[in-house]
Amino acid sequence: MASIKNIKKDIDFLVDEVISDSFLCLSLNQDKKNDEIIAVINEIADKRNDLFDRINDVPKSGNRQEVKAHFKAIYDDLFDKVDSSFEKLSKAVEAK
Repeated sequence: MASIKNIKKDIDFLVDEVISDSFLCLSLNQDKKNDEIIAVINEIADKRNDLFDRINDVPKSGNRQEVKAHFKAIYDDLFDKVDSSFEKLSKAVEAK
């Protein structure tokens, strides 16, 4: 299993990618779709904070399988949210 430090780095990297792409879209597409792009930024930032809270709330049972399942669920949520954020971003940009 990866360390908590590496999991947090992965979360920060992927969230930063979404946010940087969002800011790039804001600077390139200065039209009325700014609210949708800012909503994507806010959603991914909230999800980052939620994932960090979940990481710090590791099950105390000591059961290895339960801990692995906990971190796998965190990774699954991260990938789903990043994917949906990129989809929302691309829909906001293409719908001119």
